Amino acid sequence: MSPISRRHFLQFAGSTLATLGLNQLNFQRQAEHYGKVLAQSTPRKLALLVGVNQYSSEPLYGCVNDVELQRHLLIHRFGFKKEDILTLTDKQATRQGILEAFEDHLINQAKPGDVVVYHYSGHGSQVFDPDPIVVQQGNQSSGLNGTFVPVDGELPDGYPEQGGVVKDIMGHTLFLLMSALPTENVTVVLDSCYSGGATRKEFRVRSRDGGRNVQISPLEKEYQEKWLSRLNWSREKFVEAYRRGVAKGVVLAATNPNQLAVDARLNGFDAGAFTYLLTHYLWQQAGTPETAIAYAVGHIPEVFEQTPQYEVRVGSGYEKQPLYFINTPSSAADAVVTDVNGNQAKLWLGGADLGTIDNGTGFNAIDGSGRVTLHSRDGLVGIATVQGGVEPGTLLKVEGITTGI
Repeated sequence: MSPISRRHFLQFAGSTLATLGLNQLNFQRQAEHYGKVLAQSTPRKLALLVGVNQYSSEPLYGCVNDVELQRHLLIHRFGFKKEDILTLTDKQATRQGILEAFEDHLINQAKPGDVVVYHYSGHGSQVFDPDPIVVQQGNQSSGLNGTFVPVDGELPDGYPEQGGVVKDIMGHTLFLLMSALPTENVTVVLDSCYSGGATRKEFRVRSRDGGRNVQISPLEKEYQEKWLSRLNWSREKFVEAYRRGVAKGVVLAATNPNQLAVDARLNGFDAGAFTYLLTHYLWQQAGTPETAIAYAVGHIPEVFEQTPQYEVRVGSGYEKQPLYFINTPSSAADAVVTDVNGNQAKLWLGGADLGTIDNGTGFNAIDGSGRVTLHSRDGLVGIATVQGGVEPGTLLKVEGITTGI
C-alpha cells in the first residue's frame, strides 16, 4: 500500500465499502483493524536505566544523577514515554533486580524494529573466572574478566587477605542479554571502569577492587548457561560471536578497557563525566555515535585520563546512524519545564552551559508560548518565574541563542 494518511485511508475505505454494500459495522471493524496495524507499525521506545551510588564500601555520588540525565533526555528530546522507561537505583539495583528488569522490560516487551536503550552507571571491576567461556587472546593465564557491580556486589569478608565469590554481572552476560533482544536498534551506554578502585585528588573513580582471589558467583555461570540454551548456542558459537564484536546495535563506553571512569562534581552537580558530556551534547545536536564520542573525547578534562569510545556491530555502519536510532528528535534545547505551579516553574537544565547562566537568566519557549526567568538553581534543577503559557514539557532556549538541531 502506498503511504497515505490515516484520514485519507478511512475516507477511501468508507466510500469503497459503501459501494460494495457492506454495513457500517463492517466498516468500523476494518477501520479499527487498520488503526491497530498503524499502532503496531510505530516503533516502541524502551529504556532501562541503572545507577548505583549506595555501595556498602566505596560509595559514589553521580550515578543516580546519570539516570536522571538520561531519563530527561530520552523523554523530552527523543520522545520516549515515561511509562516505557524503567529506572533502577541504589537498593533496587541488585544483581537479580537488574537481570530480571532486562528480561522483563526489554527482552520480553521489545519487538523487531523497536528502539531499546540500556544505561549502566556504577562500579566496574575485574574478577577471576575459574571456568571462562572466553579467554582473551594474549592473556591466557590471567582469567580476569570485566564485570558490572550491582548494589549487592560486596567483596568477600576478609578481603584482600581472603578471597571468595561476588555477585557481579559479567560483560559476557550482558552480551548474551543483548543477543536475546529481538531488535537491532539497541544502544548500550556504560559509565563504569574495570580495574582497581581508588580516589584521585578531587574526584572518584567508578571501580571496585577485584583480582584473582575474587571469583564470579556460580549463579552467574548458571545464568549464562541458561541463556546459551535459550539462544540455542554452543560455547563455540558464543565464542565466535563474542570475538566478532558487539552483539547488536551500539555500545558507548566511558573509557577504554584499561582506564578508570570518573565520578566528579561538575558545576555543582555530581555525575559521571562521560554521561554528563554525552547528554549535554545530545540536547544540542542530532548526533551519531561517531560525533558524540568525538565531542566527549574533546571535552574530557585531561586530568581525568579517560578516553570514551564506541563500538558497533561489525559491518553495520551504525557509527554514522542517528544516536538511539531516532531520526527526528525534538528541537535542540537548553532546558525543559518539568513542573508549573502558579507563576513558578521547575526546570531541568540538561542542555544549558551552566557556566554561563545565573539568577536572572531568561529562557524563551521554543514554541513561542512564553518565557521564564531563572531565580535559583540546585545542580541541574532550576526554579524560574513564568511569563506566558509555558507548561510541563515546554522546551526552552537561553535568550539570544538561535534554536537548531
